[in-house]
Amino acid sequence: MKKLLLAGAVALFGLSNAQMTKGDWVISGNTGLGFNATSSKIKANGQSEDGPKISSFSVTPSVGYFVINGLAVGIDLGFNSTTTKQDGDKMTYSTFSVMPTGTYYFNTGGKFFPFVGAGVGYASTKTKYSFSSSVYDSLLFSGDATEDGLAWKAKAGVTFMATQSLGINLGVGFDQYYTKDTYNNIEVKTTRNNFGVNVGFSYFIKAKAQKGDK
Repeated sequence: MKKLLLAGAVALFGLSNAQMTKGDWVISGNTGLGFNATSSKIKANGQSEDGPKISSFSVTPSVGYFVINGLAVGIDLGFNSTTTKQDGDKMTYSTFSVMPTGTYYFNTGGKFFPFVGAGVGYASTKTKYSFSSSVYDSLLFSGDATEDGLAWKAKAGVTFMATQSLGINLGVGFDQYYTKDTYNNIEVKTTRNNFGVNVGFSYFIKAKAQKGDK
């Protein structure tokens, strides 16, 4: 019995200390929680009208290298899509981003590793319009439009190490995209903010294989 308890303690200690050291790699994939869809109904003076229906999802694959214990620097690739529908009108915003990032993991001595991170980079947003109403300016809102600009992000959460190599992530993130373009000699600046809850996984690759790593 004592040997079994000792073996368990050694395994737990190895699990909590075998990860996130200088020279290791981490590959992650996170997605917006729930692939959200929202609809609403507005009632006033005995009449009702359907509000806009909004659906969105996001996915963020990334790779990082631990330059020191706990700190990984790397690249995040992000894709976010939001579609709004109302009364036959439809707008879809699709944003692709590339950001150099840094993420720091706090070693608690257990299986849970809180983390914080940030990044800044480039984003390209494609907007697709489909309007059945004539109230919109057909010169400003017609067909597709593509804008490029600055993007930055901040994130925080916790990684639960299910094995010595595989972690499960739960966190929150804020992304901001800034674009500027000119339509009919009018400068148009657009800022889009995204805040959400993310779930995903991280796979840690050690610089040197250790016995018992799986």
